[in-house]
Amino acid sequence: MSDKYRVGIIGCGGIARLHVHGYQGVEEVEIVAIADPVEDALNDFGESYNIQTRYLDPREMLDKENLDIVSVATWHRLHAPMTIAACARKPKAVLCEKPMGTNLGECDEMLIAAQRNNVKVAIAHQRRFNPVWTDARQLIANGAIGEPRQIVCKGGQGLLNDCSHLFDMMRYVLGDPDAEWVIGNVERKTERYERDIPIEDRSAGIIGFQGGCIGLLLQEIAGPNYQGGIIYGSDGIIDLTEQRALLLNSKRAEWEDRRAEGENPSVAQVQELISWIEGRSGHRGEAINGRAAVEIIMAIYDSARLHEVVQMPVRTHASPLEAMIESGDLPVERPGRYDIRAMLLRGESMQP
Repeated sequence: MSDKYRVGIIGCGGIARLHVHGYQGVEEVEIVAIADPVEDALNDFGESYNIQTRYLDPREMLDKENLDIVSVATWHRLHAPMTIAACARKPKAVLCEKPMGTNLGECDEMLIAAQRNNVKVAIAHQRRFNPVWTDARQLIANGAIGEPRQIVCKGGQGLLNDCSHLFDMMRYVLGDPDAEWVIGNVERKTERYERDIPIEDRSAGIIGFQGGCIGLLLQEIAGPNYQGGIIYGSDGIIDLTEQRALLLNSKRAEWEDRRAEGENPSVAQVQELISWIEGRSGHRGEAINGRAAVEIIMAIYDSARLHEVVQMPVRTHASPLEAMIESGDLPVERPGRYDIRAMLLRGESMQP
């Protein structure tokens, strides 16, 4: 086993299971240790995957296990501190869950820690490895719908959670252009949280991308919500979900149903991470792409806060949504804190 990359996982909740499945599908790696401050979660996870080396303190694991790869699969607020802690121990790579951070200041601190310690940091937007989404990216690059003009998505559960995948998808299928400007608005009349992060009740954002395509995201407005969107071009349309891409253009009299086959996205994400470590490729989930998705979200919040079109780059390093809540600009009209992921809590606690 000494010739395998040694992997440690921080956070033993549901999303960590995707990380395990990814590592188990790649021969070059071995999961040697896990860490979680919640003992029940730690032991349940360890027993499920027969991982015997367990730590309640993730920094103790980082200090003792000589890890090559660290997965950060915690709740959002710990992404930055745990990634920075991992980078300080100088593994070869860190794979951190999305969203990269809860504000741009956190994202930039993570990038600095990675650069200072020469660590490769990737953000687990695993749908970049979905073969259907990659097929859509290639179709657009090859001109199958002409010049892309607009992408429309419908999301839920707050911008930072599931919607971060949708902003990442917009960039990915277009070839990762920069966002140039953003306008948006939010509604928050209840005390709504998602894994202890304050989120909006509803929101909408319009993004102007380099090259002229316009992205539109409707959050909890026009359901049903799903991972995908409709891409309109000058000569065609792609209707995209996680399972298939429907293509219509001037060369076709009817929709073409494309269901690309390929590697499991979690496995493909790890395979590309190993290739990146060994200098054979880059990584689709490189942290600069994770930061770009967070920046779009923060720009929507800042547009709502400042009542203006936000020109990129965003200059507000804190979360504009949290700033609006703290200043009283988003007064609660229906009081009573609730967390939409309360079902993830253990024991008697109903608040994180």
